[in-house]
Amino acid sequence: MYDICIIGSGAGGAPIAYELSRAGYKVIVLEKGEYYSEKDFNKDELAVSRRGMFTPPLNEQKHIINEYKDGQYNRYDGAEYNWNFWNGSLVGGSSNLMSGYFHRLKPQDFKLLSTYGAIEGANVVDWPISYDDLEPYYDKVEKVIGVSGRVVTHKFQEQRTTPQFPFPELKTNGAVKWFDRACDALGYTSIPTPRAILSQDSLERNSCYYSNFCGSYGCASGAKGSARAALLQKCDAKIVTDAFVYRLKSDGKRVNKAYYKTKHNIPHVVNAKIFVLAAQAIETSRLLLNSKDKYFPHGLANNNNQVGKNLIFSAGGMGSGRFIFEKLSKKQQQELMEVGVFFNRSLQDWYEYKEGEKLYKGGTIDFLFEHQNIISRVNQEVYDEKGNLMWGEALMEKIHKRLTTSRVLTFEVFNDWLPTDRCFVDVDKEEKDKYGMPVGVINLYGHKQDIEVGEFLAKKALKVLEKMGAVEIEYNISSAPPPNLVAGGCRFGDDPNTSVLDRNCKAHELENLYVSDASFMPTGGSVPYTWTIYANSFRVAEKIKEVLS
Repeated sequence: MYDICIIGSGAGGAPIAYELSRAGYKVIVLEKGEYYSEKDFNKDELAVSRRGMFTPPLNEQKHIINEYKDGQYNRYDGAEYNWNFWNGSLVGGSSNLMSGYFHRLKPQDFKLLSTYGAIEGANVVDWPISYDDLEPYYDKVEKVIGVSGRVVTHKFQEQRTTPQFPFPELKTNGAVKWFDRACDALGYTSIPTPRAILSQDSLERNSCYYSNFCGSYGCASGAKGSARAALLQKCDAKIVTDAFVYRLKSDGKRVNKAYYKTKHNIPHVVNAKIFVLAAQAIETSRLLLNSKDKYFPHGLANNNNQVGKNLIFSAGGMGSGRFIFEKLSKKQQQELMEVGVFFNRSLQDWYEYKEGEKLYKGGTIDFLFEHQNIISRVNQEVYDEKGNLMWGEALMEKIHKRLTTSRVLTFEVFNDWLPTDRCFVDVDKEEKDKYGMPVGVINLYGHKQDIEVGEFLAKKALKVLEKMGAVEIEYNISSAPPPNLVAGGCRFGDDPNTSVLDRNCKAHELENLYVSDASFMPTGGSVPYTWTIYANSFRVAEKIKEVLS
């Protein structure tokens, strides 16, 4: 009998394993994926980006996607369309593969309804906790996971326990000076982007060696603050890999067993006093919906039919501009082509803004260089200006010139994906995975305000690129959901009729079931989620310790 059984080993599960095992409790972590460490990670673009090294084969484990357009859902078989929402099946989860852009939520993110009012067609609510409740845990993440950066004063800077980050900001490219000058001229505040990447050796880990392969890749130096490198490798929790949990069993009041299978369909069972579900937002809802019994005929903890509802992603999009040697001095050319070091600049001047008399929640814009993946960069060059396919010497010359005498600066817009009745998780009535379980169904819909806010922010970013002298400037804001930025499905709240979890992320209907991944979030804020997931998981760990003691 274990004290705690944790399902999932990413940013939602690892802090609880770390805290409770270090407090002397017997902890087991069940992880579907494999255990990779620093020595296993490399920059193999084919394996990582083309062949899905860290995600399941879609012929064995797929999703069904229903996309809402023109008044109806259009059904897509994920295996047939190569469309899925897996984002990291390995110990430490997708935190191994993150870019590590770390922004805190701000106080207004915790009270969207009371600050900005109701929005037609959206299920906007206030959180049951405040920024002040979570701030000490944001601070803890900085110190335990390791966040590098430099705090600058700006209009929407949130309150902090400490005046600065525990680690200095990472090295940046010389072109950052152009960005800072452009922002000064425009009256914008340039913010050094905080990163969950160590800028110096610390926490029993190496500092960054500036390979510039962060997003989608595991970190071979250990500098990136993944749940595995920062937490699981430093605690005594038992980690069981190749463990797909397909059902939780309850007696109506408590969960008492977790059933899992290996990739060869060999069944196992685990007994524990407390169960923590942190399998990623979609899979967490799917597991609960697949765990029907006589006490919960619609799925575990789902007698109010709220499990899977109010699924959210990060709204927004991205854009880019290219800097070409013809418009730069020799010194600027050298600065632009500095290899490995980061760009690391953000804007939050419009975290909220007014149009007429109406106050809108805005968002964050992160600026970064185009990803180093060579295949995707080359593929963009295979057509000439008239759209004709190129080959031979002409293509080689074009590729060489584009890669050696220019560089692309991109930006990513993060704003709220408003929760609605049309965006939710379900399970399919017919399709099953290799384990014989109904596959997850992701029902997609983006609220029109998501696009409006994203467009507003993107146009601000374009002004910076123009001021910097970029060419080929473009952007795209859409309702396409990023699979690595997903939350909701088990929102927390004080009302058991409209939420799955209480304010401590315990299921309202069960005495010993907690959910600690991004599922708990009723609204997402206008920043990437990982820092908030980590912080809340440390908070939940403290609540579980109180229960056990």
